[in-house]
Amino acid sequence: MDMSSSFVRAAAIGAAVFMGGMLNAQAQTAVKFALDWKFEGPSAPYFVAIDKGYYKAEGLDVTIDSGPGSVAGIARVAAGTYPLGFFDINSLVRFNDQNPAQALKAVMMVYDKPPFAIISLKSMGISSPKDLEGKILGAPAPDGAFAQWKAYVNANKIDASKVKIENVGFPVREPMLAAGKVNAITGFSFSSYFNLMQKDVKASDIVVMLMADQGIVMYGNAIMVNPAFAKANPKVVAGFVRATIKGVIDTAKDPDSAIKSVMKRNDIGDEKLELERLKMALRDNIVTEWTKANGFGGIDPARMAKSIVQIGETYDFKAAPPKPDDIFTSEFLPPASERKM
Repeated sequence: MDMSSSFVRAAAIGAAVFMGGMLNAQAQTAVKFALDWKFEGPSAPYFVAIDKGYYKAEGLDVTIDSGPGSVAGIARVAAGTYPLGFFDINSLVRFNDQNPAQALKAVMMVYDKPPFAIISLKSMGISSPKDLEGKILGAPAPDGAFAQWKAYVNANKIDASKVKIENVGFPVREPMLAAGKVNAITGFSFSSYFNLMQKDVKASDIVVMLMADQGIVMYGNAIMVNPAFAKANPKVVAGFVRATIKGVIDTAKDPDSAIKSVMKRNDIGDEKLELERLKMALRDNIVTEWTKANGFGGIDPARMAKSIVQIGETYDFKAAPPKPDDIFTSEFLPPASERKM
């Protein structure tokens, strides 16, 4: 073979490789995914799924953005700004009732046990729900935990007239508690607990009362999808769910490695603290007895039905209360055998 023939053959091979790469890139479907909050420990599964190529293997080019809280971001998914998002399923029930033309569905449960909590300091003398009477409770209006306040009051027979609610912003919530300007706050357990530690509050001084341990049967955050997007792209949604579940399982098996995927995107975070935040979320909210027995990502319809009844204690439905199938669909979940923790 002469030099010119070799050159032509090499050029042809190079062009074929280049075109193959172009076709592969074109085959990747771009998907924007909205988190509820910042790039912190509990967001590890999604970044693990990116770094290990699980989304790419499903033909997806996933972009992840931070969010404004577990309630406010639902409107982003309804508007189609993000086809998929990670927000509070109880707030989704209320959103759908108020916006029936934009009704969304959850496709994968993440926080089987919600992180809704009342957080205080030992010096405040609050160790049970009734101790909140006569105290000041700092609660951001859009907070997912505060959204369950009325149900929490009912479940624990709290005299709500004796609790002063102070609307505080997310950035000042923990600082106000640390400074003694409020006696307790509502929040996600793994957020407020470690935020207080960053304010030099000792772990031994922090009191965390999980609402799920005190009468709240509701679920927590779930992945939800824009209905028009799901109808047009069912394989994309199923692929996203399948890849995310792999990320969750890997994270649960090895959180010490998983946290590295978060810290690559959060250069101002404290890796040790975020690892402990992740482990807390895994222990208290994700790897539960139910998910270990039934596989991660699904729900118990009977529990969801009870949850909807409890939501009715905090919210007056405009239409008839929804059924579990109106709120959550398992059609995009892989078989339970592929979802074992």
